[in-house]
Parts: sequence; structure tokens; C-alpha cells
Amino acid sequence: MGEIIISRVYDAEPAKGAVFLVDGMWPRGVRKDDLELDGWVRDVAPSADLRRWFGHRPERFAEFRTRYRRELDGNPDAARPLLDAARRGPITLLYAAKDTEHNNAVVLKDYLRDRLAASA
Repeated sequence: MGEIIISRVYDAEPAKGAVFLVDGMWPRGVRKDDLELDGWVRDVAPSADLRRWFGHRPERFAEFRTRYRRELDGNPDAARPLLDAARRGPITLLYAAKDTEHNNAVVLKDYLRDRLAASA
């Protein structure tokens, strides 16, 4: 099982392994040819309704985590490319949110780790 790294799309840190954008919308100010991606996995992003409800408000993060994981469970095929890549080696999940502790990539990383551990 490979390492799962999360990184802001705007940070200049080098990515490890396969690189996936995990937001539903393309990040502002970033040209598509500026990112070297193995995939843009839009279907794994939180629904528009959930994203609007959360509004990146840290006090809602615990409930966001619960609701987002429920959405992921309801659409298991969405995470399959990420799980397959993580079984082969390290992956980097790119996200655009400013808050590095309260965002969908944080939840998704934990979700993927749990799914990988359950299938091992």
C-alpha cells in the first residue's frame, strides 16, 4: 500500500507518485497545462450541496466528515482510481482550499486509508 499525500494545488511542493486533483471545480488561476496530473477525479469531490453547506467553516468539519464519507460510501466507483493507484505506490491528492486542516482532501485521505486497510 502506497503513501497518500495531500497538497494544496497552489503550493510548489513536488508531488509523489500518481497525482490526482480531487476537487469538483478546477482551481482558480491555474491553467490546465500547468498541472501534471494522472487524473482529475471530480466524482470523488463532495456534492455541491454539501460543499455549500460546509462553507469551509471549521465548526462544521466533524459533521462534514460524516456526511462526506456517507457520500463516498454511496458512490464506491468514484474512489476506485485512487484506491487502485494507492495499491501500486504513493499518490498525491491535490486540492484548492485555503484551510489545510478542514477540507475534503483531509477526509478523503482518511477514507482511502480505511478502505485500503479493510481490503488488505
